[in-house]
This record gives sequence, structure tokens and C-alpha cells, in this order.
Amino acid sequence: MAQDYDHRLLRVLTYIEANLEGDLSLDQLAEVAALSRFHFHRVFRAMTGETVAQAVRRVRLRAAAAELLRGGEPIEAIAARHGYPNVSSFSRAFRDQNGMSPGAFRERGFVTPQPLSETLPRQKEFTMYDIDIRDMPAHRLAAIAHLGDYMKVNQAFGKAGAVLGARGMMQQAGPMIGVYLDDPSSVPLDALRSYAGMSVPEGALIEDPLEEIALVGGKYAVLRYVGPYEGLSNAYATLFGSWLPQSGEVPRDAPPYELYENTPMDTAPEDLVTLICVPLQ
Repeated sequence: MAQDYDHRLLRVLTYIEANLEGDLSLDQLAEVAALSRFHFHRVFRAMTGETVAQAVRRVRLRAAAAELLRGGEPIEAIAARHGYPNVSSFSRAFRDQNGMSPGAFRERGFVTPQPLSETLPRQKEFTMYDIDIRDMPAHRLAAIAHLGDYMKVNQAFGKAGAVLGARGMMQQAGPMIGVYLDDPSSVPLDALRSYAGMSVPEGALIEDPLEEIALVGGKYAVLRYVGPYEGLSNAYATLFGSWLPQSGEVPRDAPPYELYENTPMDTAPEDLVTLICVPLQ
């Protein structure tokens, strides 16, 4: 089953190589991989150990290396064509990847062959977690939007809880749920989008500043994580980089969410229980 995901990622690399001056946005590359835009980058990062931006940089520098050997075109022109504003920044990046300056590389006079399949790095080690496939119920969230560091989403949870409490809705509220729209490795920290809230029944009035967020029920991959929230990134890496490719399942076009079975208000960090829920087709 993992071969299917290998083929998806190799399609992406082939597309990058053929379209270095074209559309290399995450949405476009997700379409090439035939994966949901919510999950593509998480899969790519977890399976390869590098972000899409790092992969694009690596492929561009390899193409630049080949161009250095094809003729006497100025290094400045090659640098500019591959997205570097000056020779200095190009040289630093080139040296980091190839172990020598562009000029020294040109003097050496050859590129070491590298099959496309070997240009895909591998994330070697994953932590083991309990992961299974479940039929999860739908949730209707009364939520507060949060923009920025996911580690500060507790501020939004606090606001949501305060509003629900002031409106006398806490007794009918269900579990705390966080919905995370972006992959932290592909989006700047201050631009990460999420929602923090609680599940409420149909008929419960949701008014500003709360927003209604609908989470569709159905088939989900569910990872049970026990421990402090700072360790959740390792759990996501295992889910998207190891379990998902081996399972042969394909994520649905909807964001993952986290369901919290307890809270830091009355639970030690090492005993916190979080369910990471990824919708599946």
C-alpha cells in the first residue's frame, strides 16, 4: 500500500522538475498528488522529512547545477532564473547542498547521476501510537477562531468557555475540540488558522463572537495520544508518514481535528489524552 503514496510523491517531484517556473503552489501540488489540500503537505513532510518548499529548493539547485555545466552563462543569470536575487544567496544555498561553490562546481565539470526515486528523502523513525479506524459522530461546534501559534490556542478555548458559561450553555456542551486548517511546517506561525470550541446540540443558539463549525461524521483514522501537547507533532508525523501510507487509506477533503478527553485545568501534562481525528474517504 505504501507504494501508492510513493507514486503520488514521485509524481509531485516529476511535476516540480518540469515546471520550475510554473505553478508550484501547495494547492497545485496537492492536485498533482491527488490528495486533499488539508493533508497533502502533512503527508509529504512526514514521509520525506522535508517541506515542499525545501523540495522545490533542492530540485531548483540541482537544475542550476546542470545549467552551470552546459556553457558559460554568467552565474548571476542562473541564480536569478532559479529564484535567487543575488550571487551571494545563491552561492550559500548551492554550497549547502553540493558542498562547494557554483564556480568550483563548474570547474569540476560533472554532475553525479541521481535517479529520481533517490531524490526523495525518507523520514526514518516514527514513534508508535494506538491508531484505528472509527465511525465518528458529526459535531456541531460553538467555536472561536484563532490565528497564530497553535500552542496558544488555549486562549481561544478560554474565550469560548467563558462565552458558553455566561450564556448558561456549559451543561449541554460536549467535548472540547480543536480544528486545525494549516500544517505548521508549511505556513508561517502568525498565519496558522484554527478553531477552538465545544460540541453543542442541534437547536443550541450560536451567536457572535462564537461561530458554528460543522464537522461531518463518518470514517476517521483516530490516533490516541497521551502526554503534553508539545509532543503532538510526533504523533502527526507517525499518522501521516507511517500509518496512512501503510493503510492504503486516502484522507477526505476536510481538516483534521483534535478531541480532548481531559484538560490541563485538572490533569497533569503527562496524563492528557488527545484524539487526533483524520477524515477518510
